[in-house]
Amino acid sequence: MTQRSRLLAEVKDAVTPRTTLLVIGVIALQLLFIASYVGALHDPKPKDVPFGVVAPRAAAEQAVTRLEQLPGSPLDPRVVADEATARQQMLNRDIDGALIINPARTTDTLLVASGGGTVLATTLERYLTLLETSQQRTIRTLDVAPASSQDFDGLSSFYAVVGWCVGGYLCASVLAISTGARPANPRRAVIRLTVMALASIIGGLGGAVVIGPILGALPGSVMAFWGLGALVTFSVGAATLALQGIFGIAGIGLAILLVVIAGNPSAGGAFPLPLLPPFWKAIGPALPPGAGTWVARSIAYFQGNATTGALLVLSAWAAAGIVITLLAAILRTGHQAADLPPQPP
Repeated sequence: MTQRSRLLAEVKDAVTPRTTLLVIGVIALQLLFIASYVGALHDPKPKDVPFGVVAPRAAAEQAVTRLEQLPGSPLDPRVVADEATARQQMLNRDIDGALIINPARTTDTLLVASGGGTVLATTLERYLTLLETSQQRTIRTLDVAPASSQDFDGLSSFYAVVGWCVGGYLCASVLAISTGARPANPRRAVIRLTVMALASIIGGLGGAVVIGPILGALPGSVMAFWGLGALVTFSVGAATLALQGIFGIAGIGLAILLVVIAGNPSAGGAFPLPLLPPFWKAIGPALPPGAGTWVARSIAYFQGNATTGALLVLSAWAAAGIVITLLAAILRTGHQAADLPPQPP
């Protein structure tokens, strides 16, 4: 055998067809990662931001008309009864800002909530300042739900959720790598889910303590963050176990696709949802990073309001992960039993 033949034989032995497919999958994930993050974050523009207007009726309707006519439709304005109602709607996360118009003066008041994302608050201030200037008026800005001074750009909620998500799919991946991607039987599947639940409880508490008492990055209840962290970690971990149960080791790549590539840039972390392109704005709330980030900010800055929908999303991921993981194990056991040779009588 020539040296070239030996080299080709060694290459074929080292790079099996399965390995080749996995490498191709990694390259695909790499390109999707670049496309998703750059696509979502390279050119943030506000689109249909829920926005309130408080003023006497005629002035309010005129202001709403002007805001609706802004190029690119950055705002979705609606008349609000009074300032107290506007503040409450912002705390309920029904609107992201409000303009309080005082016809008797030349200065109006802009209400923002930087706890929901500093970038969105500054964007609203920029747009309204330009609009008011064109009307020979000025504005003063009041922050209804200010981000903590230890929470730069309001990003701590997002990064905490990202950490919990990473813990979820890494823990599930370790369980797969150590004992086989697909659980051998339903009992093994239950054991994996139980280990995943215990790891989620511990990781949720650890994350809550780090962002709260240790770093002081976020205000809010440690218990509430503990519950959120455990739910986020388990929902991602259970979903990863389910994908592994169906697709084997490739399920880890699919989990990364859902959580990291699709979920993180659409979560509303770096740029809140109204600043994202339509595709990412649409999928973000339905994925664990987006749902978790929404709840974390609500706990920290919005009195825990408007969390039901996002918590249901996380619970649905967790429930689906449990059911699919168990079903995949049951079906696998059934197939293995069917493949066994018949026993002699």
